Amino acid sequence: MTKSNLPKNELSSEKKSNEKELSQEKLNSNKTLEKDSSKDVDEFIKVSLKDLYSKKELLEKELEQLSNRKSKLEKEFKSTFSGQSDDITRKVKGFQEYLTGALQNLATSVEQLDLIIPPVIVKPSPLDIQKQSNQEVQKEDLPAIADTFKPDEDLIRSCFDQFLGQPDFYAEPWKFRRSLLEEDIALLEDWFFSMGGRGAQPSRGNRSKNVLVSAALISILGELYGDRFQTLILASQPERLGEWRRGLQDALGLNREDFGPHSGIVLFERADGLIERADRLEEKGDLPLILIDASENSVDIPILQFPIWLAFSSSAEEIYAEEELFL
Repeated sequence: MTKSNLPKNELSSEKKSNEKELSQEKLNSNKTLEKDSSKDVDEFIKVSLKDLYSKKELLEKELEQLSNRKSKLEKEFKSTFSGQSDDITRKVKGFQEYLTGALQNLATSVEQLDLIIPPVIVKPSPLDIQKQSNQEVQKEDLPAIADTFKPDEDLIRSCFDQFLGQPDFYAEPWKFRRSLLEEDIALLEDWFFSMGGRGAQPSRGNRSKNVLVSAALISILGELYGDRFQTLILASQPERLGEWRRGLQDALGLNREDFGPHSGIVLFERADGLIERADRLEEKGDLPLILIDASENSVDIPILQFPIWLAFSSSAEEIYAEEELFL
């Protein structure tokens, strides 16, 4: 029997059966595809997580290594810095002790200097002895350095008396406007009448007091020589020269214009420039007054040739205070 000859109901049932089988097969196929895709996603997630975990472990190891290196470098830095600091401290201490001893030896040597020229004895030659056997030996006594200011002693001492009185704050420029103590007057008196205006004197304890004494000295020499002298000041640092300028301005009523190469006071950081300037003043017939700050360790030999100079010799305590101030 052929299909065409089958009844209509049987054909319909067969068709439905076939459709049902096809739909079942399609459903099974979709489920298989879904299972395969889910497996692929799981595999991809597992691989990604594994890669992330490995990167995390590498980063943790690198962080640990960097932390160890940081700790090691900190330890090395601390140990190295401490060792260098200790070595620098020992060197500075040794230099201070050496400097103190050298300055003490310098002060002792200066105190022992004999600045008074001994009298020169002129002896006749043998021919003169034969011709003048009955004559006495001739002697020529040269005046001592200490007598340099003897002719002006009355004027100088009258200035001392004025400086011990009340300060004159409205005095004319280049006149001393402050007052001195007995110790300051004793220092100036020794410098004028025992040393003849040439030599070192002990520092008064600090730069301000030394500047005050120097201002009184400049005022006295102004009375003696007028405009025929110039003050030359030596200090090796600009800060120290600034203290000298401000102190002299206050004590003598000066302006900034009074400090300069062609003015009454010239400031020097180096001795060679001061010596050159003093030579030029002497060539012109003027008198250089040289003032040397207490911070200078020594007096250059060429300075000793000039007729008027004053160097302040500082104590060990003053040296330490000065070093701590400028460190």
